[in-house]
Amino acid sequence: MTARFGHAELPEAEERALRAAIRIEWATLAFLAVAITMVFLVMGSSQAMKAAWIEDLLSLAPPIAFLVAVRIIRRPPTPKYPYGFHRAVGVAHLVAGVALFAMGAFLTIDSVSGLITAEHPPIGAVVLFGEPVWLGWLMMGVMALTIPLPIVFGRIKMRLARQLHDKVLYADADMNKADWMTAVGSIVGVAGIGLGFWWADSAAALFIAASILWDGVKNLRAAITDLMDTRATTFDDAKPHPVTGQVDEYLRSLPWAEQVGSRVRDQGHVLHIESFVVPRKGRTPTLRQLTEAREGCVALDWKAQDLVIVLTDALPEAVGGSDRSRESERRS
Repeated sequence: MTARFGHAELPEAEERALRAAIRIEWATLAFLAVAITMVFLVMGSSQAMKAAWIEDLLSLAPPIAFLVAVRIIRRPPTPKYPYGFHRAVGVAHLVAGVALFAMGAFLTIDSVSGLITAEHPPIGAVVLFGEPVWLGWLMMGVMALTIPLPIVFGRIKMRLARQLHDKVLYADADMNKADWMTAVGSIVGVAGIGLGFWWADSAAALFIAASILWDGVKNLRAAITDLMDTRATTFDDAKPHPVTGQVDEYLRSLPWAEQVGSRVRDQGHVLHIESFVVPRKGRTPTLRQLTEAREGCVALDWKAQDLVIVLTDALPEAVGGSDRSRESERRS
């Protein structure tokens, strides 16, 4: 067996991407500080505006969690934390998921209550430059101003999340999508009140709440399963991470390997890989061959930096050992 513990540093290209992600998260916090203040000043008694304001407050959680996690993951492995600190990304993902789920559930209940009790939120007028102005126009104007930047931020974060394999960035990009959808929903709700449809405000608030709740459920489920060492997936949890198949295929191509199976868990930006290899009869690899095999696996993908190779007489069932053994018996 040969092993190499994980690093705190990232490859040059990913390090540049991480610095870009840090900058975009600080820009997001600055934008949210302005947006939260503006929405608070004009939200009045509108449920949709209140939901939008709370959603903006919640949007602070993913950037803050990301920035805190980035500071922690740079620490090198220690005897107490031999796997390093990359799991801080997973913890940050969990924090963001809990915040989204809790507030989404609260706003959903609040919005449904407003529809059931048939609340008619009044929207008054304010005096600007000596002239009375319907507050709804200010509400819609402020929400319209908050639409463009979340769209831009979300696209940038999605690209960086894919490059860095960062699920907190992905959750934040998802949150940015919810931000601009919330703004659109708020505009529709306020406009509905202006047209005399009292239920439009609560309906828009319910739409916003459902979007937040769905984001919370999705991210909470992904964070919990990652922390429980489920099979590693892509940054968006859409499919198993391809590095598992790549490592198995590479090891299987070695002349001394008979059967290969790997288990891969997500450590944050990087993956922890345990590859089990049944060597061919009479072809037990030397330490040099094992070292070369490990280096070959690490060269496949920068995320595979924490990898061990285990020689065994049979593959564990968790990596398909029984199925492959039966297949090998049929071939023989």
